Amino acid sequence: MKSRLLHSSGDLIGERYRIARYVGEGGMQEVYLARDLHLHRDVAIKTPKNTSADKRFGRSAVVSARVNHPNVAKTLDYLNDGDAQYLVEEFIDGLDIKKGLLEPFFALDPSLVAKILHHLAKGLAASHRADVIHRDLKPSNVMFVGGPEVHELKITDFGIAKMASEEIDDAVVGGDETMSASKTVVGALPYMAPEVLKPHGSAGMASDIWAVGAMIYELLTGDPPYGRGLGAVGKIQQAEIPERPIRFPGRTQFNPLVNDLADIIVQCLSPSPGDRPSAQELSARCADLCYTVSERRFGECIFVHPSGAYGEIRDEDGNKVFFNNKSVYGPKLTVGTKVCFSCFPGHPNPRAHPVLLLNQEDRS
Repeated sequence: MKSRLLHSSGDLIGERYRIARYVGEGGMQEVYLARDLHLHRDVAIKTPKNTSADKRFGRSAVVSARVNHPNVAKTLDYLNDGDAQYLVEEFIDGLDIKKGLLEPFFALDPSLVAKILHHLAKGLAASHRADVIHRDLKPSNVMFVGGPEVHELKITDFGIAKMASEEIDDAVVGGDETMSASKTVVGALPYMAPEVLKPHGSAGMASDIWAVGAMIYELLTGDPPYGRGLGAVGKIQQAEIPERPIRFPGRTQFNPLVNDLADIIVQCLSPSPGDRPSAQELSARCADLCYTVSERRFGECIFVHPSGAYGEIRDEDGNKVFFNNKSVYGPKLTVGTKVCFSCFPGHPNPRAHPVLLLNQEDRS
């Protein structure tokens, strides 16, 4: 979909930013890659999609600029050019965790999930210290760089969070028909705290914590704690306690970290906002988690012993790698299964740990 304002690469914004290409869109904005001609660097240019968003875009830019942290996308500039408004952010040459992790993978191992949680908590703690509430945290608003080992992670779209919050408020009051028509709301529902779903409900810092808990639950299990779409609303409003996110209890070497993560997640998803940890407390708890994330590579299962206890993977360079089923975070592998794994020295072949399953349609 092309913007109503920018139609091709080469457009010049504010006599400074040269549009390179259209990147995509969110519920409230369109995003472009541009070149800052003054500082000779790539930036992300965001512009509102409709006039209702226009009214609040500038105010939101001022709010987002208050946050300065490595785990938060930096707001660099805000300008008007003709009738249009533009928010300029650092360009993150990566993927959001929805497209880059949730969609390709069956589920993520607890070490990778702990790393993501830790960086999320640090970024959120910085924003809350600046008295900035995101209000629309969800997987598509978290970007990462470096492939499945996640070298960098940044929370984005603090600048439009209030606008998204107002659209959500309107949809909750309007009921199912309004919700069904709003991409912003449908995408946000699994990550909306109980207090936000009440008519005229308010989102505070504790609502951001609830959203983090819901995202981490989904990364660990493959599914949000209360399901997707409108079906999640009733369960969240009823404040049902979700099941502990322990999906593969037979994988005993993962269990200690899974249990630590489950304790954190359940507390983040507490029905009462006052029972949830603050972002600072959450960050401190994450610092005590024992996790490591090594380089990841892709491959395919080429052999499984009849017992199912072990087998072999061939990586993308044609090398054979041994795996034990206890290192697989997911169901048992079968020949032809596409996988992602870390690799460690072994004899006669290297050993894979952990091993993650990919959704087959993503890497055929």
